[in-house]
Amino acid sequence: MTRIALYPGTFDPLTNGHLDVFTGALALADKVVVAIGVHPGKKPLFSLTERKAMVAGAAKALGTSASGRLTTISFDRLVVDAARQAGASIIIRGLRDAADFDYEMQMSGMNGTMAPEIKTVFLPASPGVRHISATLVRQIAGMGGDIAPFVPAAVARKLKKKF
Repeated sequence: MTRIALYPGTFDPLTNGHLDVFTGALALADKVVVAIGVHPGKKPLFSLTERKAMVAGAAKALGTSASGRLTTISFDRLVVDAARQAGASIIIRGLRDAADFDYEMQMSGMNGTMAPEIKTVFLPASPGVRHISATLVRQIAGMGGDIAPFVPAAVARKLKKKF
């Protein structure tokens, strides 16, 4: 039986923290589906197409460990519905700190009530990326700061073009 994990998020932009979670998720599952959330009320910096390309580039950079095992979809509904559609039995959530834990525990409880067959797995961020957030990366990039330590090089170039 193939174990499929769904890793949902906005990935706007993709960060080194996301890559850390990709690596952890690939160690736990046979296939990881990166689900990029699309919400009509939110205005992301990068288009869905751009975010999908960033994830595909990251998967390629991860090499053979991700080859054919990491795919990307978009979703505009409940995460549990996206997980069911992808055939996932696991939802992956990355944790940076206690605030993430509190929020994610609530989400896990709600998702578990709606879809008890899908388990949420928390992956703690590695110490070197624990401080990275996409929101802060966007802010730093928008103010002309150096975001190279926080994102893959290809993403840094895309951010530089945006600003």
